[in-house]
Amino acid sequence: MFSGIVEEVGRVVSIRKIEDIVKLSIEVKKIDAKIGDSIAVDGVCLTVTNISNRIFDFDLSPETIERTTLKFLKEGMPVNLQPALKMGDRIGGHIVLGHVDCIGTICMQKIQGKSRIIGIKPSEDFKGLVIKKGSVAIDGISLTVVDVFDTYFTISLIPHTIENTTLKYKKVGDWVNIEFDYIAKIVKENLR
Repeated sequence: MFSGIVEEVGRVVSIRKIEDIVKLSIEVKKIDAKIGDSIAVDGVCLTVTNISNRIFDFDLSPETIERTTLKFLKEGMPVNLQPALKMGDRIGGHIVLGHVDCIGTICMQKIQGKSRIIGIKPSEDFKGLVIKKGSVAIDGISLTVVDVFDTYFTISLIPHTIENTTLKYKKVGDWVNIEFDYIAKIVKENLR
């Protein structure tokens, strides 16, 4: 479980395919971990499989590649990183599991002084999962929904979020990982 608060922006060192597994290596500066620990990479819960000189390795399954934006990563690209919560940690954002529901596309951006409004169009039906002033995780970042429209929803970014996450590099047409609020998913499932 994660809080949706990005601890560090890492850098992709390499991506290589070995049979059906993709090996992802990321340079990390601040986060401490050991083999077997969970770290959210752009909102995707991954397991550390090797550590060498501040390079963390992760194995990506075909399911992870298919359902997330990690399939679009290239060497040198920045990624949001956050270690799993420990008992007693502050959540700060909202409960984020690192289980991406779908990929979305940034469909609009509007600068408002030092902040920014971003529109995100999910690739799957999001009715009942995104509510005005509710929570959503975008590339692992816990964010508050500003408004909900028929085909997309908007989020607002403060300067701190822009400067300390990969969202500062995103533009209209770029893909993002979306994890809908866990509580909203439970409510929707139980209303069926």
